[in-house]
Amino acid sequence: MFLDEIDIFVKAGDGGHGVLSFRREKYVPRGGPDGGHGGDGGSIWVEATPGLSTLVDYHYQRHYAAKRGEHGKGSNQHGATAPDLVLKVPVGTVVWERDTGILIGDLIEPGQRLLLAKGGRGGRGNSAFATPTNRAPRKIEAGLPGEERWLRLELHLLADVGVLGFPNAGKSTLVSRLSAAKPQVADYPFTTLTPHLGLVRVDEDLSFVIADLPGLVPGASKGRGLGHRFLRHTQRTRLLVHLIDLDPSNGRDPVADYEAIQDELRAYSEGLAGRPQIVAANKIDLPEARVRLRSVEAVCHERGLFCVPISAATGEGCQALVRALAERLNSERWVKAAS
Repeated sequence: MFLDEIDIFVKAGDGGHGVLSFRREKYVPRGGPDGGHGGDGGSIWVEATPGLSTLVDYHYQRHYAAKRGEHGKGSNQHGATAPDLVLKVPVGTVVWERDTGILIGDLIEPGQRLLLAKGGRGGRGNSAFATPTNRAPRKIEAGLPGEERWLRLELHLLADVGVLGFPNAGKSTLVSRLSAAKPQVADYPFTTLTPHLGLVRVDEDLSFVIADLPGLVPGASKGRGLGHRFLRHTQRTRLLVHLIDLDPSNGRDPVADYEAIQDELRAYSEGLAGRPQIVAANKIDLPEARVRLRSVEAVCHERGLFCVPISAATGEGCQALVRALAERLNSERWVKAAS
């Protein structure tokens, strides 16, 4: 199961109470206050963990609580501080406070941590309140409660290149052709229900990550189809590949398809619509596809977009597309060194 959004409840541990105690030892003529302090409650953290790709674990457990600190004891024995609780999430997870919509933080680096709920401070025992004028204080402090709140976790894919287009445009086939990823491929709409990541190697020293994202439909920016779930995953991509379907049998106009998706990007975010794009005109191997290609190339020429005719099924033009992507990424210093 792929899960990219979930609400969870976190409760940090309460602080332990201070204790009221006086020394009563044989051969100690003047005992005094010896109440120990309570320990601090455990805090709750979230940590970005490589190897995780979904939030599915949090589907089965929504409530998380850290342990409370131990209470103080006599003989100036302080209670132990409770251990922190660390929740593991995929790299690229964004944490929001659910009820207020306040951004808590964005986990984009492996090992990065965010504090979700701080543990309560332990209370002081009566030994802390002794003074020259009050040698037998009967005052103690209770431990403070730990923080608690509802949070929303959202997973935003970390990819250099995002492939967008209508359902059945060939996005999954393209990603499987360019990388070692093996997404499900079929000839019915919405084959891709979950994003897939693939590593594309340009040469021995250069590579980039490409994402096969669920198909857009008109109204996606308002939640139709996979709606904002798709659009959310485009927010981190540095370059978009707009895949146009040239198949003459689908009954659609490739230029109208291009305009429809651009409208959805603008409706969701002007910044996203302005992201650098390369147009890939797919299924060039089909009869009459090159005739339909002319109108796509004309639109790209008007808008200053680079257009690459390809066939994801046969591989025609795919190497030219990889070179174009690498050059564009490299010009912005975006290409990652291969691990």
